[in-house]
Amino acid sequence: MLKQDLDLEGLVRARARQRLPVVLTPQEVGAVLERLSGVEGLVAGLLYGSGLRLMEALRLRVQDLDFQRRELTVRNGKGGKDRRSLLPNRVGQQLQDHLVAVRRVHRQDLAEGYGRVPLPHALGRKYPNAPVEWGWQWVFPQHHRWCDPATGEQGRHHLDPSLIQKAVRRAVLAAGIHKPASPHTFRHSFATHLLERGQDIRTIQELLGHKDVQTTMIYTHVLNRGPLGVSSPADLL
Repeated sequence: MLKQDLDLEGLVRARARQRLPVVLTPQEVGAVLERLSGVEGLVAGLLYGSGLRLMEALRLRVQDLDFQRRELTVRNGKGGKDRRSLLPNRVGQQLQDHLVAVRRVHRQDLAEGYGRVPLPHALGRKYPNAPVEWGWQWVFPQHHRWCDPATGEQGRHHLDPSLIQKAVRRAVLAAGIHKPASPHTFRHSFATHLLERGQDIRTIQELLGHKDVQTTMIYTHVLNRGPLGVSSPADLL
C-alpha cells in the first residue's frame, strides 16, 4: 500500500455492534448488595445509587463529596468531562464513618512522613502542599502504601478495580443470579430503574454523563415492560 494512490470515495466507516446491556431487577440488586460489606459494599452502593462507572467511584476524592447537598462530583469522567450525580442516603452515614477511618490512616501516614497523593494535571507543582491536604485524599485508598524503589517515595493509590470486580462476582454467584453481571451492571440498572419510575431521559443523560441522548435511549429497550417500554397486547386479553 506504500506510495500507492488509494480511491477512498464512497467508503463508509464501520459501525460497532450495539449490544443490549445486562440489567438486574431491584430485587436482584438488593440481593447482591446484601452480600457485599465493607469497602466493597460501599463502592457497589455508589455504583448503583449514583450511576457511576467503577473507575469514577474509585477516583473520588474527599472534596468531591457533599453530604449536605447529597451530591457528588465526578472529575474528568469519560471524555474528560466533569458532572454531578446523586449521593444516595443508603450509603451516606456509612460513607461518613468510612471517611473517619480513612482520615485516621491519613494522619498516621503524615506522622510517618508520607500521606501524599498524586494530583491531576500540574496542580502538584502549582500547589506543593496540596498533595497532603485532606480534601485531595482518595475516598477509597489502598490498604498498603506503594514504594518507589528508585526514590524511596511512598504513598497510597486508590483501590485496585479488580478487588471490586471479584467481590461483585462472588456476591452475584452467592445470590443465585445467573446473569453475567459485573460492577458496570449497577450503572445500567441505575438508569433502567430510573426510567421505570418515570424519570425523564434528559435528566438520566446528565446523571450518566452521556454526550448524546441516543446513548441513553438504549435503556428504553431493557425496561420491564418490553422493548421501547410498551406492554404486549397479549397481556391485555
